[in-house]
Amino acid sequence: MSGKVSVVLGLSVVILLGTGCVSTGTYELLQAELVQTRQELEKSVADCNAQKDQCNQDLEGARADGERQKADRAALEKKLSEVLKDKAQLDASVEEMSRAMAELARRQQEADKRIEEFRKLVERFKNLIDAGKLKVKIIDGRMIVELATDVLFASGSASLSKEGEAAITEVTQILTSIPDRKFQIEGHTDNVPIRSAKFPSNWVLASSRALSVIDTMLAAGIPPDRVSAASFGDMRPTQTNETPVGRAANRRIEIVIVPDLSMLPGFDELQRLAGESK
Repeated sequence: MSGKVSVVLGLSVVILLGTGCVSTGTYELLQAELVQTRQELEKSVADCNAQKDQCNQDLEGARADGERQKADRAALEKKLSEVLKDKAQLDASVEEMSRAMAELARRQQEADKRIEEFRKLVERFKNLIDAGKLKVKIIDGRMIVELATDVLFASGSASLSKEGEAAITEVTQILTSIPDRKFQIEGHTDNVPIRSAKFPSNWVLASSRALSVIDTMLAAGIPPDRVSAASFGDMRPTQTNETPVGRAANRRIEIVIVPDLSMLPGFDELQRLAGESK
């Protein structure tokens, strides 16, 4: 740019000189004005270049700010995505926890119901319990009324004694008053083997005693569809068979209150699976 200014000034001087003679003073004045004009033009060019450099710097700064803002926006979008993901997981966890709490509350209600049922059962049999004629137990999650066979039957016999008939009749009257429940009568013996024509094994003796109890219960008025019989022989001892006391405890009749499966956790799922298997 300064080169073009010099050419212009030089041509101006030549033109002036070519038009005629001028005085030395006039020439010097013109020369001074040309120098000043040249300096002003050069300053203007320098200012323009400085402004251009500043504009370039501002542009680079703006570009850098734009890149930073773009990076910040990407980081914020990533953070937002993570927050939304965490929120979705938290919502799922809360929902799962709510279902678990509801299931826990339902199970607690069923447990409370079974405890209350057992308490009422004990109350119903309190007189017989106090008289030492039977016991009420929870075995393997089942409510059981246990009667010693030594009270009910003579040794090696499946015929109920008069005292045994009276006890079973009294028990039956109480059981019949419990609505919507079924009962399984289970016979148990000690491990002393029996081998007679009538009872060739402990299994047969135990089953015969269970059936005798059922016959008495039916005579006492319990509906037939509410009772069933089972024999376990000497396979489920409650005490050691090494002592007379232990063997006496193992000779017993258990009246099991059949659990209502619909009350158990997972019953709906069991029903669904049973339906699919048909």
